[in-house]
Amino acid sequence: MSGLVAIYRRELAGLFVGPLAWILLCIALVLNGYLYSVYLKLGTDVDAAMRMTLGNSIAFWVLVILFPPLLTMRMISEESRSGLLEFVLTAPVTDAAVVTGKFLAALTFMALLWASVFVYALATQSVGPSADWGIVVGGWCGATLCSGLFCAIGLFMSSVTSIPVAAALSATVVNIGIVILPLLAGLSDAPWVQRVTRRVHVLDHLQNSFLFGVFDTAYVVFFAAWTAFFLFLAVRTVESRRWR
Repeated sequence: MSGLVAIYRRELAGLFVGPLAWILLCIALVLNGYLYSVYLKLGTDVDAAMRMTLGNSIAFWVLVILFPPLLTMRMISEESRSGLLEFVLTAPVTDAAVVTGKFLAALTFMALLWASVFVYALATQSVGPSADWGIVVGGWCGATLCSGLFCAIGLFMSSVTSIPVAAALSATVVNIGIVILPLLAGLSDAPWVQRVTRRVHVLDHLQNSFLFGVFDTAYVVFFAAWTAFFLFLAVRTVESRRWR
């Protein structure tokens, strides 16, 4: 895709030039580091503390639900409002490259954010028992894939509105729905409801595979397919702007 690298570098640089990304990064590092130390002080073993940090705690889901919309809310909506998007679309770059480059920039940021768990594992290993590196690496991959799904949703919402705040709020609502609805639907005794919710159960696909150091391709495909779906919607929306 022509221009993808240029878009990616531009968006990634833009994230780290502005204060928002640094504020989010500091909040995540302080919160995760503090909670990880609390888990250990409460007598939780290293592997369980790592699982809590990467998917088995409310703090993780708050971060993974809220941060991607905040990162992506301006990527398309702000450019659309300012007229910069029209300039980008007239350049020799495809719509898919524009959306994918922006997505990869947001995904890179989230991957760096969750990479702090490697520091926690090394610090714990230097003073006590070693963490299971399969859980560390698997948990990081799972957290990154899950963040990628929510980044794709954020980009799609950013593409359908010219108001960044509206994009962030709508993406957050969709993210919450994706996480909560399968849990609520699971209360139903209807077999078909349970079968359907299993196919969109983000918590199940993260907590029952990656957090145990298991790399099942089915779980990877789950996140990749849903991410690709929302990116496709974002590309189609941007494409419609080109023809307006």
